[in-house]
Amino acid sequence: MATCLCDAFYDDVARATVEVLEHLGVEIEFPEGQTCCGQPAFNGGDWPASRKVVRHALRTFAGDAPVLLPSGSCAAMLRHGTLLEFEKESDLPAVKALAARTWEFADFVVNALGVKTWPGRYEATIAFHRNCHNRGTGSEAASLALLGSIAGAKVVPFGEQEQCCGFGGTFSVAFPHVSSSMGTLKLEHIRAAGPDVLVSGDMSCLMHMGGLAQKAGQPIKTQHIAQVMRDALKDGGLL
Repeated sequence: MATCLCDAFYDDVARATVEVLEHLGVEIEFPEGQTCCGQPAFNGGDWPASRKVVRHALRTFAGDAPVLLPSGSCAAMLRHGTLLEFEKESDLPAVKALAARTWEFADFVVNALGVKTWPGRYEATIAFHRNCHNRGTGSEAASLALLGSIAGAKVVPFGEQEQCCGFGGTFSVAFPHVSSSMGTLKLEHIRAAGPDVLVSGDMSCLMHMGGLAQKAGQPIKTQHIAQVMRDALKDGGLL
């Protein structure tokens, strides 16, 4: 599932995700009828609208195959999609079945496919942003294991690593000043570590912090972990 962010802004993240998975021998199916995970409406309090989107996702991704998303927040929405229990109990089995086979990208690579290290080469100092929606899952440890294993890559720590970037979906719209202040503080800690690139498994966080940095006249390079892994394969002559 490519997600709205890939569709609107980060098409290369979707492309990199497919290239990495195909390198691992995974056969990709891309349902053309897919839309959204339902999270924007859910976060905005419009549960009836969100239920419609979730039901569409249930129909579109019917079957037994794993559903993989290069977005921690979208994966969390489907993985913890108990949204429909507020309306029809008969929907719950399908919702829970989809949740059980939904994976965030790095979590799938490491904990479903069993890939613990990554080949190739990527010459860069990396600051890795731990996005809020992946807390309590295997995604953070999986991402750090993959990044830390790439030749030439160095993951550097920075202050308040567990702090939210301030995006929070509709939170950034409802509370723009608070959101911007949180993101700016996060960027200050990241810059102090002197990375070449800011990496995350969530495009919304990268969009928020990248936008703030650009607006402040201090742009920072951002990449999704799938892009780093794809580029490592290319630089290592493996793709």
